[in-house]
Amino acid sequence: MSATIDFPGLRSESPVDLAPTARLALKAAGAARGLLDGAWWPRSRDLLSELPALIDVLDPAWARITHIAVNPQYWPVIPHKIPVHGHVVKAGWFTPEVDPHKLLLLSYAVGRWDLLVIPPQTDAAAAARLMAAATADTGPPLTASALMAAEESRHGQLSADRPQDPEESWEYEGGAPSIRVGVPARPSRLLVGM
Repeated sequence: MSATIDFPGLRSESPVDLAPTARLALKAAGAARGLLDGAWWPRSRDLLSELPALIDVLDPAWARITHIAVNPQYWPVIPHKIPVHGHVVKAGWFTPEVDPHKLLLLSYAVGRWDLLVIPPQTDAAAAARLMAAATADTGPPLTASALMAAEESRHGQLSADRPQDPEESWEYEGGAPSIRVGVPARPSRLLVGM
């Protein structure tokens, strides 16, 4: 599978084109399975608005995505169901089981994929380096958090790589309160079938 990357400024949008394409890089077809299958660079931390563009790209390539799982550390709101074009994707959150910088995707037909989630405010150069590292077939396999830490140590602090305080979240989300839907006070358990 070839990589699809859409950097700001390289894509011309008309007023009619309201749904931007996903900024995504995937490992090549036939590449060895590792800890990550690619990287996704969403434009915001709003799963309701970001996930449909990602699913539009992945459904034809990987079969219908039915479930996702994220760690709630960097996602202000995690809805239980996310409508995408033609179906609904069920969302789950798992605190200790899912790396905070990873999105887990599940399909009944094909299986599981893990994508590095690059923080939305990351600059284009850092995002390109992270996408290349997540899809590289060389070197030891690294977790999503290890890739983020390596990028930070080599090229400086990723300011977007930290949880937002409630005031920042209010401003960033356009005045929407920073609440987590369905996030309990105790750690979660990974359940088969979510």
